Amino acid sequence: MGKYTITVLPGDGVGPEVTEQAVAVLEAIGEMYQHAFTLHKRLVGMAAIEAEHTAISDATFELCAQSDAILFGAIGSLPAHISLDAQIKPEQALFRLRKGFQFFANLRPVRSFESLLNASTLKPQYLRGTDLIVVRELMAGLYYGYFDSTPAKPSEIRRTSQGEEAIDTLLYTDTQIERIVRFAFDIARERRKKVTSVDKANVLSSSLLWRHIVERIAPDYPDVAYEHLLVDACAMHLLRRPADFDVIVTENLFGDILTDEASMLAGSIGMLPSASLGTRQTEYGFFGLYEPIHGSAPDISGLDKANPIAAILSVALLLRYSLGLYQESFAVERAVEQTIATGYRTVDIGEEGAQIVGTKEMGRLIIDALSYQ
Repeated sequence: MGKYTITVLPGDGVGPEVTEQAVAVLEAIGEMYQHAFTLHKRLVGMAAIEAEHTAISDATFELCAQSDAILFGAIGSLPAHISLDAQIKPEQALFRLRKGFQFFANLRPVRSFESLLNASTLKPQYLRGTDLIVVRELMAGLYYGYFDSTPAKPSEIRRTSQGEEAIDTLLYTDTQIERIVRFAFDIARERRKKVTSVDKANVLSSSLLWRHIVERIAPDYPDVAYEHLLVDACAMHLLRRPADFDVIVTENLFGDILTDEASMLAGSIGMLPSASLGTRQTEYGFFGLYEPIHGSAPDISGLDKANPIAAILSVALLLRYSLGLYQESFAVERAVEQTIATGYRTVDIGEEGAQIVGTKEMGRLIIDALSYQ
């Protein structure tokens, strides 16, 4: 029996709905395997801005620091009545967590379930066998110009004598690149031993440095094959031959875009979980933040339509990477697969002949599938 502490940050929109089901699965795992999970639920994003006047409070941040892992839902966009250049933005919560805890590696597994091949808009014969993981660098790049703008990293819209102009700064150091590339190669050693490094080295200096670092590191992993792909070519090949990929490693913006594209390989963005990890170790594994890759989807908030599977699969990653509970992690993944194979679907992965269910019912069905293992 293990005792673990997890901070739960449901967020905005459908975040609380999908997180509720993820927590229910986690609690079911606790009962089945006799683990004690202490869960601390706190506000984040727009919910925190409205109640606490900040995207994430110091108290909530400190509570996260004292936990074994963070389970995150989704954060919302600014409401229409708030200016886009407002000083406090929901996204600042995630950037504070990432920066404060040095979460530099974002893992996004993408798998095409056999029973969902027809849910994708792509032909099943191209999807079959897809099982890849994108390792996205999370601590640098264009985003850190916008959310951490300094004279060295400007990101702004400014007025000149010729009119308005905008500037963003894409900055990477060799150290930042090396640690994420090594992380990817280490993961590949536990999988099919192939790394695809994605860049835009024919245009960007940051990508040219990225490619040089990969070439320097690769000889340290003689058992792992590797290749370079330009990001535009990778976007094409993800649709042409997704089953050929094993581990994809890339910078922040490219990873964000490519994984939204890759979500269609799994049938919906509501299927993809993620883990954000750094160098900090807990008693059981990596300290990390776990969340579905989708947003807050305010258009379906409160309608019991959101797909909770990405949030539930994020719990599986939490069990594996932060708590070292591999058997329990596999049990969650099997329960999800079995539920889908039985024919149950949320509306985003619905297809002819499927039984369409809501957010809560999908969570209940997955918990039922857990009990039969």
